[in-house]
Amino acid sequence: MLTQLEAAKKAEITSVVENAAEYEGLSPELLRDEIAAGRLVVPANVMHLSWNLTPRAIGRKVSTKVNANIGMSDVRSSIEDEKAKMAVAVDAGADAVMDLSTGGDLDYVRSELISACPLPFGTVPVYEAITGRNVEDITPDLILEIVEKQAKQGVDFFTIHAGLLREHLPLLKSRVCGIVSRGGALTAKWMLHHNRQNLMYDLFDDLCDIMHEYDVCFSLGDGLRPGCGADATDDAQIAELRTLGELTQRAWERGCQVMVEGPGHVPFNQIEENMRLQQEICKDAPFYVLGPLVTDIAPGYDHITSAIGGTAAAYYGASFLCYVTPREHLGLPDNEDVRQGVVASKIAAHSADVARGHNDSAERDRRLSKARADLDWDTQIRLSLDPKTAKRMKDDASKNSAMSQEQADYCTMCGRDWCSVRINREIRDNL
Repeated sequence: MLTQLEAAKKAEITSVVENAAEYEGLSPELLRDEIAAGRLVVPANVMHLSWNLTPRAIGRKVSTKVNANIGMSDVRSSIEDEKAKMAVAVDAGADAVMDLSTGGDLDYVRSELISACPLPFGTVPVYEAITGRNVEDITPDLILEIVEKQAKQGVDFFTIHAGLLREHLPLLKSRVCGIVSRGGALTAKWMLHHNRQNLMYDLFDDLCDIMHEYDVCFSLGDGLRPGCGADATDDAQIAELRTLGELTQRAWERGCQVMVEGPGHVPFNQIEENMRLQQEICKDAPFYVLGPLVTDIAPGYDHITSAIGGTAAAYYGASFLCYVTPREHLGLPDNEDVRQGVVASKIAAHSADVARGHNDSAERDRRLSKARADLDWDTQIRLSLDPKTAKRMKDDASKNSAMSQEQADYCTMCGRDWCSVRINREIRDNL
């Protein structure tokens, strides 16, 4: 059976591509050609497709997508909580979900979440490899066994930390935060203990064979992503990126779809250069970024710092934004944190799409603005990114003012006599 990449290279249009193109309002031929060139991916495990997956395309020719991370830890474990978070993420507009669980019965958690997830679903297989054992005890056979098992369970994309090499480790000496990636830190510890090369780098062709069989998409992990602004765009980050460029080409040659993960914490003035470097080194493979966070001083508000960076990243070259919640750096998110994280990233994604002139993104803004100018509250709320919050705030404002729900010819901020929108309508009608 051909993977999506192989089918596209043979000029075939699969049902997966047709469905993803319909969602985007674009031609399937465009998506097929972008997949064939490696500039676009549609993570769609053949197992998940047979259940409930609605395919989503990720690349520069389609709308910027948003991922939501969920997952249990060894200090907090509840499958009901994670299902609830996933439902909140989907309802808020996430385009994909990743399970980053490191506690509880991982097989059960994963199968339960995938069976309930209509969106592309990702994991980090090395997390399962470390559960219940010391990192030094991880073996190549164990990695391959876990990857194949998770592929059979229907995972659509894997974060694989294969780009962090032994020779990169000395480059970390001048860093403020060192290695902040969990997968990167585990991999580095394994290499130092065994005095060997990254086992996932050595196993890369075997990993490709498994992922090819189920058409799982690589999400090549950035184990050396900067964990603070001071470490951004340093020699360690770029050295790993160059290895990721090599691995991108190797995966393509074996018929596997690839996206590449990126930073992280990046000052605003370095974001454009980071996007340019990735596109150059990884030959325009879709870029999947965490944030990036443009400042380090806002614990409790990092959904905002990441949305600022995410807008710039998506404008300059990223295709996929991993959400950051208000609780980043502080603890595991609850349902409300998940909702706020998704909404903040959706704002960033849409803002970038408007700025780069993608499809009809700006038209949605225009329609909402016209409804606002016409004091058409229902349409304004319906077209908003988060209609539930917009309606709740509008209803609360109406209740707490002299304005009744039926009086829609002015807003509660100004009152009738001072409402510029109402006055503007009078001016417009008399021109």
